[in-house]
Amino acid sequence: MDAAHHHAIVALRKATSVVVCGHIRPDGDAMGSTLGMTLALREVGIAAVPTLADPEPAPSTYSWLPGFGLFVAAEQLEAPDVFVAVDTPNPERLGAAEPLMRGANTVIVIDHHPDAEPFGTVAVLNPAAAAAGQIVWEVARALEEIPSADVALCCYTGLLTDTGRFSYDNTSEQAFRDAAEMLAAGVNPAEAARQAYQNRSKASLDIEARAMCRLTLVNGGHVAYAWVDDEDFAELGVLPEESETLPDAVRVLGGIDVALLLRQKGDEVRVNLRAKTGFDVGTIARRFDGGGHRAAAGFTFTGTIAELLPQLLPLLPGGGIA
Repeated sequence: MDAAHHHAIVALRKATSVVVCGHIRPDGDAMGSTLGMTLALREVGIAAVPTLADPEPAPSTYSWLPGFGLFVAAEQLEAPDVFVAVDTPNPERLGAAEPLMRGANTVIVIDHHPDAEPFGTVAVLNPAAAAAGQIVWEVARALEEIPSADVALCCYTGLLTDTGRFSYDNTSEQAFRDAAEMLAAGVNPAEAARQAYQNRSKASLDIEARAMCRLTLVNGGHVAYAWVDDEDFAELGVLPEESETLPDAVRVLGGIDVALLLRQKGDEVRVNLRAKTGFDVGTIARRFDGGGHRAAAGFTFTGTIAELLPQLLPLLPGGGIA
């Protein structure tokens, strides 16, 4: 255990109250890490509460995770003794929970993003980790020798989703070792995969079909993009969280280097980038004040899709070739 892990464990064991939060618009890793950390603390008698960076309710697509019903809106909480930010590379990504972080006596950051800022009192950062859930698992094991099956399932969900079912380039030997420990603690991998990937609503499939109808190849076939907008969500009755799988729906296309999913939301475009052949989309996202990893990143652009594409496509493989 390195010094940062040690300091984090000491601070948590002394904590009189803890709030745990992931990034805005939480994905499987943010949700799993938040709940895994919360449950691990509660199981050793440390008062911990999970909250959200968004004012909206927790995404229903992860309602099957243990501890899902424990979420409390940030506005209903007071600044805790210890605030734990998971899967969150900078304080701005804490959204509505940022004031709680600012008011805490101690801030522990647990993250795996390569561009993570050590903004807390204690920063437990590991960019080599495939998911924040892996780092939470390490902390949970330090708190108790064998974390419960519930903690393991939450951490496994983060690992499962951030590795694309163990198919992305970030899938390492350590990822499999940690996954094996989680299975030994009680995770049923088939059930976890079913809940995460085979329990979708008709609306989520409808929005995927809509996006795929707009699939466009550009940059000499090196880049593919699809788009959706607010009208699609309203017409099809899609919840925001039900669009999480859309970037990977584009990514499965053969022969491309980068996949884009663009969502026009009001006067902004939310952009998800996925790389397939080693191109660093994280660098591109940061040029637009976004962030992420080499193979998966995102940013928000003020304007329209038509205004964005001439600025974005020349930076991607193929160099803007029509």
